[in-house]
Amino acid sequence: MTMWDVAFRLSKPFLHKQDAEAAHLATLRLLSFLPPLPKRNPDPILAQTIFGLDFPNPLGLAPGFDKNADVPRQMLQLGFGFTEVGTLTPRPQTGNPKPRLFRLTEDHAVINRMGFNNEGHGAALQRLWRHRPQGILGINIGANKDSVDRAADYVAGFAAFSDLADYITVNISSPNTPGLRGLQSAHELQDLLLKLNQARGEQAKRPAMLLKIAPDLRDDELQDIAGCCSDGAVDGVIISNTTLSRPLLKSSHAKETGGLSGRPLFKLSTQQLAKFYLLTKGRIPLVGVGGIEDGVTALQKIEAGASLLQVYSALVYRGPALIHEIMQALTVAAKAAGGLDKLRGSKAESLAHQMGVGK
Repeated sequence: MTMWDVAFRLSKPFLHKQDAEAAHLATLRLLSFLPPLPKRNPDPILAQTIFGLDFPNPLGLAPGFDKNADVPRQMLQLGFGFTEVGTLTPRPQTGNPKPRLFRLTEDHAVINRMGFNNEGHGAALQRLWRHRPQGILGINIGANKDSVDRAADYVAGFAAFSDLADYITVNISSPNTPGLRGLQSAHELQDLLLKLNQARGEQAKRPAMLLKIAPDLRDDELQDIAGCCSDGAVDGVIISNTTLSRPLLKSSHAKETGGLSGRPLFKLSTQQLAKFYLLTKGRIPLVGVGGIEDGVTALQKIEAGASLLQVYSALVYRGPALIHEIMQALTVAAKAAGGLDKLRGSKAESLAHQMGVGK
């Protein structure tokens, strides 16, 4: 157990008495004081080369935690194999009115309607140029709420961060910016990816490009997106963002509007992951996100077809000890199978049809 595991255990009762957003900001402040830690060396069996990048382990931090690139070094030092900052928009924006972030403790879930609140490209660029972390850095880009040309906002993000990012995620799946998910339609997505690939071709450094999609897509919509992503249009797909659906929930916050994440998202997001893996015949690297809260759920994402994983909501309840637990479980499973690649997609067929959620 590290000093930061102890710090989380001691601070959790205090943090969870605060408003969720205030607690999150306090956590970022605490992490900013994290001193340099000894380098963690995960078991080499967890190392992979995905879209040209050498990942020391498959577990990453999902965006939304470190919106403004305040603590990427610290998160990597906690043991993540990669970290993703953002979502970042060209111009700063305050996001939606508060309160807009809710802990659903009884459900081990979170609802947010943040609305891409961030300090904009400029502030993040300054931070990252001053303190670019050692390790794999993803940057999640979005469009301003009042943008008249959303595709241009994504192109601007790609141009701004290409020199800094190892990969860039095109986030068109947030439910909290009106109309944004419309970019997932086949026609709009084809046009957006064409413009982004043109922009990428103009950069001196060409980071990998990932697409992040929603879990609430119909099967025909998933098939359309799979077609748009073929033939090298993207290097990977992240499945998934938060859901607008509401399974049975116990918390008094269950009726809050916004995107639901955490434990209740696991079945839906994992089923969509497995379906997409089968649609693309495993040819596109996938990042599994949504409801990972222990080694069992992490492994199930890989069995559904994920090459990489991301967590966020479970950290609210489990803290940094979760990272070590997942690493241990994946190491044991990979050694028993003869490598992570032997596990990837091994149960996709059954998970696509037997996760117990509707189409």
